[in-house]
Amino acid sequence: MLQGKTIVLGVSGGIAVYKAVELLRLLTKAGADVHVIMTNNAQEFVTPLTFQTLSGNRVNTELFNLYQEQEIGHISLADRADLFVLAPATANLIGKIAHGLADDLLTTTVMATKAPVLIVPAMNTNMYENPIYQRNEKYLAEHGYHILDPADGALACGWNGKGKLPAPESIFSTVDALLTPKDLYGCRVLVTAGPTREEIDPVRYLSNYSSGKMGFAVAEVAQKRGAEVVLIAGPTSLNVPAGVRFVPVTSAAQMGTAVLEYYADMDVVIKAAAVADYRLTARAEQKLKKTADQMTLELEKNPDILAELGEDKEKQILVGFAAETENLLAHAAAKLRKKNLDLIVANDITHEGGGFDVDTNIVRFLHPDGRVEKLEKMSKHQVAEQLLNRVNDFRNAVKTD
Repeated sequence: MLQGKTIVLGVSGGIAVYKAVELLRLLTKAGADVHVIMTNNAQEFVTPLTFQTLSGNRVNTELFNLYQEQEIGHISLADRADLFVLAPATANLIGKIAHGLADDLLTTTVMATKAPVLIVPAMNTNMYENPIYQRNEKYLAEHGYHILDPADGALACGWNGKGKLPAPESIFSTVDALLTPKDLYGCRVLVTAGPTREEIDPVRYLSNYSSGKMGFAVAEVAQKRGAEVVLIAGPTSLNVPAGVRFVPVTSAAQMGTAVLEYYADMDVVIKAAAVADYRLTARAEQKLKKTADQMTLELEKNPDILAELGEDKEKQILVGFAAETENLLAHAAAKLRKKNLDLIVANDITHEGGGFDVDTNIVRFLHPDGRVEKLEKMSKHQVAEQLLNRVNDFRNAVKTD
């Protein structure tokens, strides 16, 4: 979503300036055109040349610089920006903006812009807790400025508490969310993700290789696009996307119960979880001992959650996934018809970059009318974007009927 966007990165003085360098790298890698404004104090920590090299643009440092005024100009830059990001933002910078002061290039440009402004504070914890600072931050938030809370932890000054600049990845995610069109606003989306586990005894279980990355990506992108998202996931090591309602489960039965609890209120259901097809007929109460050369486990079918959702479907858009090792299109098409889906995402997990526990995927979208869309290998977040574009097409088609 950042491709072609113009972002002004305002950097004020503080030890956290080095994190702004990594943030710049993430923004430019995502395709943003980043223009950096540095205060005089910021230049004491990192030189402008570092930011210029990574951004590919001249770093702006002085209000009265004839070359910068001719080529860019603080008003021109304020007008061109899609977003301002102030990171790190010191207590002094925030105080000046809150009181309408414009005495250097950065504050002047912020004052002149009508673009959204994201402020990422970084300071000593006592400064952060100071009631005067808190009043300034609250005032800016009330006037439409976006504030990203600082992190909690050990500070460079030796104190421990709230005031650390968040990780560059966290700031980047917030930037991405602010610049993402909210075309799913008002839409309620349920996503399932990850594997399920079927216990054999207190220490063993049956499961699969699913990492949950695809489902988590769908949930994250849907939330950024304005949807109200419920994410029901089996055991994973992934961080829950910000703003998503998270429901952790373990077994297929637990996942089925959770999905049915939310199903009636949903507009869209995307079943990306790798749910176990079978479970033990009887779980052993104690750890099974290695006594014989062979062991037979008796299994029974788990309820088919997706099939049940297809039978009960009313207004919902229902999307399934099919991970196959052979006859991809035939198996996916059969699942699409049998389970009354509106779309199925099929991928051959034997292809490199298209299986479990990787950051990319190679998928095809199968439609009920027989259409098949083949996507090239792309990140799972890009697949999620494409998938939600199709979901939006369905929603818009229903509105015009």
